[in-house]
Amino acid sequence: MNRRGRPSNQLRIIGGQWRSRRLAFPDLPGLRPTPDRVRETLFNWLTPVLPGARCLDLFAGSGALGIEALSRGAAETVFVEHHPLAVRTLRENLARLNAQSARVEPAEALAWLRQPGIPFEIVFLDPPFGEGLLEPVCAQLEQGGWLAANAWIYLEAEANQPAPALPADWTLHREKIAGTVAYRLAVKQ
Repeated sequence: MNRRGRPSNQLRIIGGQWRSRRLAFPDLPGLRPTPDRVRETLFNWLTPVLPGARCLDLFAGSGALGIEALSRGAAETVFVEHHPLAVRTLRENLARLNAQSARVEPAEALAWLRQPGIPFEIVFLDPPFGEGLLEPVCAQLEQGGWLAANAWIYLEAEANQPAPALPADWTLHREKIAGTVAYRLAVKQ
């Protein structure tokens, strides 16, 4: 339980059609939904490009980023998550919201990216901390044809780690730190 007496494994949708809805997520090692204030800032940054966008939520975990995108008008979100309990909970939450334009792919992110790519306009990358996954995933997104022209890529990492090296045609658009989380928004040029 948190300070307000609510189960601590809940996330709140910040905006859009499902605003203020609370969703439970499992207590799994490394699963930490993007904090509310970080999501608020991120989706303020994405407001001009989000409506009608195809989104990819790699390392989906609780699905906080992809669900927020759908709530705010994304056309579709594909959620990639490897942990079976997280996959099941994510599917249950999407069914509870009647999210018709969502698909959950039970797979490890790097393995899933080895198939032929279908371009996305927005990609959310929030891998487990301490595993060094951002750089190889960014390279695979770039090489595998997963990014539309002018795609936006959100990267979340530990604040005490250096920024990941980005592919040559990506430009860092915004960057902030909130507590122990560094978050960045890059654009493919």
